[in-house]
Amino acid sequence: MMNNRIPEAGKEERRTLSVLVDNKPGVLSQIARLFTRNGYNIESFAADTVLDPGVTRITIEVIANDNHTNRMIAQLNKMVPVHSVKLLTKDHTIRRQLALFKLNASTSEERNEIIQIANIFRGSVIDVSHETLTISVIGDEKKIDAVRDMLEPFGIIEMARTGMIAMERGKYTIDEQTKERDEFNYGKNTQ
Repeated sequence: MMNNRIPEAGKEERRTLSVLVDNKPGVLSQIARLFTRNGYNIESFAADTVLDPGVTRITIEVIANDNHTNRMIAQLNKMVPVHSVKLLTKDHTIRRQLALFKLNASTSEERNEIIQIANIFRGSVIDVSHETLTISVIGDEKKIDAVRDMLEPFGIIEMARTGMIAMERGKYTIDEQTKERDEFNYGKNTQ
């Protein structure tokens, strides 16, 4: 019996998508459901408004191959509230997330050591009490993981991480005028 299945192109790896959408209730849920329906686990999802308060920029990271990524981009582009979708490449992208660490720091020696570690990683002390110290660090996942490893011996009480945000380097933007806007927007303004 012959297998007629077409092999998937490329290996699965972390893909970063930047998406501009209408800033309206339910849009983020629609976007997330699209990924869930297609069996993708969203590794990271961060969203907030941009210069135009009517538009939200979403950064989505998923593990996918080329075919799956292209299929997701095509499906996102078909959605009415989506203005623009762009796959960000590793070489031309700045990726960052924020992490907060609350640590046991009951002695001045512990506080000083934690502050030194924060300074090495260009972090900031954002809260101090008699028993705890809270620091913030901004960076990619490797930097955040390295900070966590250095701080674990002090006793991390709590940790919070944002989703990854990303932007292309240099002159490139998500809303480049490189595609036929009329064709791209055909049928989207039907309200």
